[in-house]
Amino acid sequence: QVQLVESGGGLVQAGGSLTLSCAASGTIFSIKTMGWYRQAPGKQRESVARIFSVGSTNYADSVKGRFTISRDNAGNMVYLQMNSLKPEDTAVYYCNVFVGASSYWGQGTQVTVSS
Repeated sequence: QVQLVESGGGLVQAGGSLTLSCAASGTIFSIKTMGWYRQAPGKQRESVARIFSVGSTNYADSVKGRFTISRDNAGNMVYLQMNSLKPEDTAVYYCNVFVGASSYWGQGTQVTVSS
């Protein structure tokens, strides 16, 4: 079992920056992929960024060049640095990890970007 707690969301003006953090606890030694997803009102949840156990990363086209995902060496923290934020980035952001075939989600943190 893995528990995830996100933090760092909030209200920011367009062009601003925020950093989201996700703390994992439990059976963290077996975490392979860590990632961030988001869900805007009336829309489906979408992948924003993922980081794999070998360190490679994957980003949605809409955030490439603006967002950076990273994880600590212990493997129990994952971060999402968000720069040049746009109103369309407004959503609830969720941390996600894969442990084997199981997927775990955090409770989500709201990010609101005002124009």
